[in-house]
Amino acid sequence: MLGCVIHGQGDLRVEELAVPDPGPRQALVAVRYGGVCGSDLHYWRHGGVGDFRLKEPMVLGHEVVGTVVSYGAGASGPVAGTAVAVHPATPCGVCPECADGRRNVCRDTRYLGSAARFPHVQGGFAAHMVVPAEQVRALPAGLELRRAALAEPLSVALHAVRRAGTVAGKHVLVTGAGPIGCLVVAAAKAAGAARVTVTDLVPRALEYARVAGADTVVRADDPDDAGWPAEVDVVIEASGVAAGLDTGLRLVRRGGVVVQLGMLPRGQSPFAGNLVVSREIELRGAFRFDGEFDEALRLLAAEASFDGLVSAVLPVAQAEAAFALAADRGRSCKVLLDFAS
Repeated sequence: MLGCVIHGQGDLRVEELAVPDPGPRQALVAVRYGGVCGSDLHYWRHGGVGDFRLKEPMVLGHEVVGTVVSYGAGASGPVAGTAVAVHPATPCGVCPECADGRRNVCRDTRYLGSAARFPHVQGGFAAHMVVPAEQVRALPAGLELRRAALAEPLSVALHAVRRAGTVAGKHVLVTGAGPIGCLVVAAAKAAGAARVTVTDLVPRALEYARVAGADTVVRADDPDDAGWPAEVDVVIEASGVAAGLDTGLRLVRRGGVVVQLGMLPRGQSPFAGNLVVSREIELRGAFRFDGEFDEALRLLAAEASFDGLVSAVLPVAQAEAAFALAADRGRSCKVLLDFAS
């Protein structure tokens, strides 16, 4: 089978891999689509994500959907042939964070296509993959695989909105209109936000933000843009750059909430810390997700407008072209790899 393997910075290869056999309590899934994530792009362009650095070749990918093929001993789940999405996280279940109901920050988790631990956890960008059977989710009625490929990034967005607290009736600012930022827009709207404003440097990205439901879009490099709000109730920083965090801290109201979702560059990042003190701003992190995955599938099944965020689907043999397209925010939003024969 073909798989998409990163060997180092700039070294992405499509390779022949052995089809795995499901072990005890595992499911074998025939992967149809895999979404190219910002973290996949970071591994490709920089050899790591934040403080997570590549130390060995790794199959990329954690946004994967397909169909069940078979199960290993002691495993059960949706019958063979069922369309499924794969939850990419395997928390340890015993650490203090898991015991506290915060499995998304488990200190010993395994996450598909991640170099956070060594040996690395191999990902799902391959025609077949094995995962713990409990991480396989049958798709709700009416949800087809192409749209379901957004389940993982939408879960990230839903978790970030949840970290902000109640957003119903509030004005939410989203800094960064990449795929995650656009899905944060949709998640905030689904949670009842009265108004969502989005900032970005790229006009095409702001068009995708409108598709996702943004009420106002603003060019981040244009201080005279009439769309800039005087203040907002909640900020979700999804750009992953210090300037986005700085913008959020300066625009959120006193006592407001800023959620840092974008992964900032490795090392130290400057930010307006005095504003956190003098305005009693609550600065919160948001990392991955847990139970939001099932919520994401339900939301995707109910709303066809998500289809507009999938900008291209390329065969896995063209993986490097797909990554280059996904990295070009002037031409794409969410790019999928197709693993069908």
